[in-house]
Amino acid sequence: MPDSILHSESYGALLLSVDVPCIVVQWRSFANSQQLRFLKDHGLALYTEHARSTRPLGWLCDTRSMGAVRTHDQQWLATDWAGRAFAAGIRHIAYVRPNNVFGQMAIDAQIALLSSNPAYSINPSQHKTLAAAKRWLRQELEKA
Repeated sequence: MPDSILHSESYGALLLSVDVPCIVVQWRSFANSQQLRFLKDHGLALYTEHARSTRPLGWLCDTRSMGAVRTHDQQWLATDWAGRAFAAGIRHIAYVRPNNVFGQMAIDAQIALLSSNPAYSINPSQHKTLAAAKRWLRQELEKA
């Protein structure tokens, strides 16, 4: 079944994949601070809404077209957003690897920050394809 579009912007979209099940944050291009924070926060609100009827529900970041992420946004993601994501029930984040070095550096930094924060336990994983990321996340959710 194809993913359903929940929200769309020029720089990214929020999708619902009922096959996994998960919310997919699909980056289409570089997002400035305001855009990045909006899409992540709106995605978390949609996660909370859909998690009421779908448990467990996962989180997947399709970052193939993602660009660089500023250091202050990395810190916001790792502290503010990730803490709220954990409180909402997110325990695993699957990433589809970016196609460019700037995006890859951003994802590597996010994973390092997620993995080192003792305030919560979110298990991140990187994958070369969307199919592989969905497969891994589905397996993790089935263990829950």
